[in-house]
Amino acid sequence: MSPRRRRTRRKPKEDASPRYLIADLEKVSPVRCSCGLSRRAFVSPDNPVATVHMVDIARDSQAHYHRRTTEIYLVVKGKGHMELDGRRVPVKPMTAVFIKPGCRHRAVGKLRIVNIPVPAHDPSDEFFE
Repeated sequence: MSPRRRRTRRKPKEDASPRYLIADLEKVSPVRCSCGLSRRAFVSPDNPVATVHMVDIARDSQAHYHRRTTEIYLVVKGKGHMELDGRRVPVKPMTAVFIKPGCRHRAVGKLRIVNIPVPAHDPSDEFFE
């Protein structure tokens, strides 16, 4: 019998920058958007992958669509509905909505949502026609 080889784990190459990002959305300044007030994390030119937005929905949120972006909405507070390609869908906390490119949508009601756009948020990919 041959002696059992001991496996050694290779250490990952050390990179100057961390391989993770952390954001405290309570400390991010809100900005006006077509949906209401949004606190946006991980928005930077060197991050094309995804962003995270905490959005307080306004009464007058505007229906819109995206040509390239998929959005995931997670309702965290309140009750209301989503308008999705003309269909009204009730939502409440812990309702998740997967919105594909081309779907005209808006949230209606006193809601707080988490929105995850993939790829990362791009203001030029928001259409109101």
